[in-house]
Amino acid sequence: MIIFNLSSYNPGPFILVGIPGLEQFHVWIGIPFCMIYIVAVMGNCILLYLITVERSLHEPMFFFLSMLAMTDLILSTAAVPKTLSIFWLGAREITFPGCLTQMFFHHYSFVLDSAILMAMAFDRYVAICSPLRYTTILTPKTIIKIVVGISFRSFCIILPVVFLLTRLPFCRTRVIPHTYCEHIGVARLACTDISINIWYGFCVPIMTVISDVILIAVSYSLILCAVFRLPSQDARQKALGTCGSHICVILMFYTPAFFSILAHRFGHNVSLTFHIMFANLYIVIPPALNPIVYGVKTKQIRDKVVHLFSTKSTE
Repeated sequence: MIIFNLSSYNPGPFILVGIPGLEQFHVWIGIPFCMIYIVAVMGNCILLYLITVERSLHEPMFFFLSMLAMTDLILSTAAVPKTLSIFWLGAREITFPGCLTQMFFHHYSFVLDSAILMAMAFDRYVAICSPLRYTTILTPKTIIKIVVGISFRSFCIILPVVFLLTRLPFCRTRVIPHTYCEHIGVARLACTDISINIWYGFCVPIMTVISDVILIAVSYSLILCAVFRLPSQDARQKALGTCGSHICVILMFYTPAFFSILAHRFGHNVSLTFHIMFANLYIVIPPALNPIVYGVKTKQIRDKVVHLFSTKSTE
C-alpha cells in the first residue's frame, strides 16, 4: 500500500498519442503547424522589438500589447515544439513533471491572455471616454499594478490544478489521446474519483474568463455610447478605428476558446479527432494572427514595420 501511494505521486512517463485517427498523416500535418508556429514566433518577436525600441510606442496600449505578445509566445511554445517532436520524431513520451509543467503554462497563458484583453478594453475605455485624464489615470505605477494583479490572479487560478493532479493515483493506462497535456485529459487517466478536478477545472477558469468577457462587454458598451455622442462622423470613425484591432483579437480569442471548452465538456457527439485538431489549431492560429491584425489595423505599428523593413532593404 505504501509503495502504491508513493508511486502515485511520482508516476512513470505518459504517452502522447498525437491526433488519434490521423497517425499516418502526422508528418504532413506537422508542416503547416510548423509554418504557422514560425509566423507566430517571428510576428510576436517583431512586435516586441518595435515596442521596445520605438519611443513613440511607449504608451499603455502598446505595453499591454507587448504583454499579449509574450503570453501568446508562451501559449504556443508550451505545446507546439512537443507536438512537432511527436509528429516528426515519434517522441511520444513525456515525464509526469514535464506534463505538469506543460499543462500549467498552457492553462496559465490562456487565463492570462483573457485578463490582458480585459485590461486592453479598460485602456480603450479610458482613452475614448476620458481622453483628458488618460495619462493621469493610466500612470506607469497604475499599469504595473494592473500587470502584477492579472498575472498573480492567473497564477492563483491555475496553480491548484497542479496540486489536484499530483494527488491522483495513476494505476491504469498512461496513454493520453492528445498532442499535449491538459488538465482534464490527464485527470481522466486516474483510477479514482476526479469530480473535484472536473468541477474546479471547468467552473473556476470558465467563471474567470466569463467575468472578463462581461467586463469587456461593459467597457465597449460605454465606449459605443461615448462614440455615438461625438459631434462629427470623422471623430466617430477615428474613435472606432482605434478599437478595431482589439475587437478582432477578442473575437479570434474567445470564439474558438469557448467552442473548444464547451465541446470538450458537453460535446459527446464531437469526434475526438476533430476536437484534438481544433485544440491544436487554437494554440497556433491566434498567436500567429494577432501581430498581423495589429500590424495591419494599427497605423503606428504599420508605419514602424514598413520603416523597419525598408531600412533593412536599403542597407
